[in-house]
Amino acid sequence: MKIGIPKEIKINENRVALAPSGAEALAAAGHQVLVESGAGLGSGFGDEQYRLAGGRIIAGADAVWQEAELVVKVKEPIEEEWQRIRHEQTLFTFFHFAASRKLTQAHLDSGATCIAYETVQLPSGELPLLTPMSEVAGRMAVQEGAKYLENLFGGRGVLLGGVPGVPPARVAVLGGGTVGASAAAIAAGMGASVTILDISLERLRHLADIMPANVQLVYSNRHTVLEHLRCADLVIGGVLVTGAVAPKLIRRDDLKAMLKGAVIVDVAVDQGGCAETTHPTTHENPVYLVDGVLHYAVANMPGGVPRTSTLALTNATLPYVLQLANKGWQQALRDNAALLKGLNIARGKIAHRGVADAFDLHYHQPEEFL
Repeated sequence: MKIGIPKEIKINENRVALAPSGAEALAAAGHQVLVESGAGLGSGFGDEQYRLAGGRIIAGADAVWQEAELVVKVKEPIEEEWQRIRHEQTLFTFFHFAASRKLTQAHLDSGATCIAYETVQLPSGELPLLTPMSEVAGRMAVQEGAKYLENLFGGRGVLLGGVPGVPPARVAVLGGGTVGASAAAIAAGMGASVTILDISLERLRHLADIMPANVQLVYSNRHTVLEHLRCADLVIGGVLVTGAVAPKLIRRDDLKAMLKGAVIVDVAVDQGGCAETTHPTTHENPVYLVDGVLHYAVANMPGGVPRTSTLALTNATLPYVLQLANKGWQQALRDNAALLKGLNIARGKIAHRGVADAFDLHYHQPEEFL
């Protein structure tokens, strides 16, 4: 199979879908790996590394899209790329369709098969392709939040870990999944006073066993969310409903009760954000102020550390890319129930309930397309 690796062109996106090690594995399995020239430079991988790994370097995105049967990316195709998609192609990337009707409609119109990293799901409920990027984003959320708490950036001027005689910052983490747990561990390690809020008692019990003593576990409801918003220096939004729009846990009016100069890092921005005041930002212009509260809502946070992110993503996605390439998408989905859950759009129809519900469109069972 011909597998295309185009260069990511979303603003400040320096990741690449596969590291050279991934290209080498695919080439060894007998596939042609078409790498757009310069695709890996942002992550520190040059064309020669891909060439030595068995990839074919192609000048220009048009040629890659035109020849590839399976296109593997990091981020959803942006408008400039929509015209390049062919109806017989399979696309494998992060899509987050529920956050954008326009994006969803463009891919419905394309006729292509769209398999989303973020909804591939194991029987345990784990999201194996979202997990590594959630780990990166969770860790980064604390790193960025600590920076923007500095007075220079409009923050409260609070040091996350405090110093002897001065209490540490208070960090509220909304959601105890991979993002939340990763963020809490880093914030706690820096000495902050951390609270994780989640609606799963089972998850809270698990976190209670593994988190350090400066992490408190609280059941999430409207009352407890408000209580912790009022006193938090840093709020990290890490809630996720697989494939669907994130619930709005922070309302516009809630900001008036928050501390002036507090920071919200909304990692859920890819799925619409968990604050009503969230809108996507970029690494170039990452923050904005609403009612005295600083919002950080970069929609591709892991793109800020592209080498780490690319290697982590390749480790997770490569087994699935190999299955799609070796068997074709239909047989691969028949054989792998987790991969089947990744099917979002096929033949101009929606195959994921969360996406259909987000726009009140008709949902088709994914098995219909096999």
